[in-house]
Amino acid sequence: MTTDAGEMSLTVDELAARAGVTVRTVRFYGSKGLLPPPVIGPRRVGRYGARHLARLALIEELQRQGMTLAAIERYLGQLPSDLSAYDLAIHRAVVASWAPDSVETLSRAELDRRAGRVLADEELERLAAAGVLVTGDAGDTEGTGGAEDGFRVDTGLLRLGLELLDVPLSQGTILAAREVLMEHSRAAARELARLFRGEVAERDTRDVRDLSAHIHPLVVQALLTTFQRSLREELSELLSGEGPSGG
Repeated sequence: MTTDAGEMSLTVDELAARAGVTVRTVRFYGSKGLLPPPVIGPRRVGRYGARHLARLALIEELQRQGMTLAAIERYLGQLPSDLSAYDLAIHRAVVASWAPDSVETLSRAELDRRAGRVLADEELERLAAAGVLVTGDAGDTEGTGGAEDGFRVDTGLLRLGLELLDVPLSQGTILAAREVLMEHSRAAARELARLFRGEVAERDTRDVRDLSAHIHPLVVQALLTTFQRSLREELSELLSGEGPSGG
């Protein structure tokens, strides 16, 4: 649920369902300091918000990277305690970029569990159209029908896809935005690879591999930061009623 001011306000059960974890896990993370305490509302009921949900998503991503609980505690301990849900999502995106492509086959029940709710057929179609999932039957051209064998899910995109289901944008706009992002990210990747190629031409294979592992997260973070600032400027102009030229 949300408050009149538009702020997300969830009980611990609702938070656990949205995050795809158990209530016991939420309470455990809270006891370890990985989650900030809830806001205590009427009748002494704890209420959780978007920052709690974003932190749980970040913890999930860190676990996918194979980090231990102690390592996750250290990682989160280095972050400012007042980071917004938006900033936490940026951190999660950077962390997700470290992982190789990960595709899992999930049953409908498991997909619903990870979504924190029962997904409607229309929502499955939107996730399929966005490239987040396809059915286990490669011959299924619709992407969602006949899913007896389960869904092949890009787990790196699943959380983003689920969040997009709640965004009040048309499917056509979301797909067009995806095409724009893919086109320009590929172009940027090609140009960066061309620039780095000259630097690594004379190095042996091991040095190149080590350099790539070091550069990869740095480049991703730089791209995210640059894009984040550019998008904020463009949206600020849009909301202020000014065009790109300020007219």
